Amino acid sequence: MKNEKRDFDKEASEWDEIPGHVKLASDIAAAMSRHVPLSTTMDVLDFGCGTGLLTLPWARQVRSITGVDSSQGMLDVFAAKAAKQGFANIKTLHLDLDKDETLTGKYDLIVSSMTLHHIRNIKSLLHQFHGVLVPSGLLCLADLDLEDGQFHRDNSGVFHFGFERGVLRRAFVDAGFDDVLDTTAVEETRPISDGEMRRFTVFLMMGLKRERA
Repeated sequence: MKNEKRDFDKEASEWDEIPGHVKLASDIAAAMSRHVPLSTTMDVLDFGCGTGLLTLPWARQVRSITGVDSSQGMLDVFAAKAAKQGFANIKTLHLDLDKDETLTGKYDLIVSSMTLHHIRNIKSLLHQFHGVLVPSGLLCLADLDLEDGQFHRDNSGVFHFGFERGVLRRAFVDAGFDDVLDTTAVEETRPISDGEMRRFTVFLMMGLKRERA
């Protein structure tokens, strides 16, 4: 796999014009909504938020949304969309884990969609997520089941060809999460080499940060 970083800044302005991007984010958001109780007292962190396709539709259902991404171009698009729609409860934050930058703040819910496979050190990130969640806070991640590297046409910046769910569940537990569960969120068929069609599955994995005595 290619480990050089993908330049999402160059793709940001046209990201929402690709129907597949919009549909996948919408399908994942719908799956999350079936499992995650949103409320107007909830502060949400969207990690790897991109242009906000996942959480922008939730803006009226939660108290605040903080979109975090390593691409300033993506964040600029997200911020512009939020401003155009008049949402004052959305802010964006540039963060680059490769520069040892760390998450700050406190959140009731952390969500992330199709970002984990771009992260080199999964265990460290899960510990960070646990640290910035409030007691009884929830982590909900969506990503690919284990595949052979054909989901992306270009594997630049891809460190994991999907995940084996059992391994990732153990990483959740090791990071301090309880009540870890997973479910299939989306099945997507897309063309790969020579025009062959391949079915890929996207899972949701959720974990709770319990209050400790």
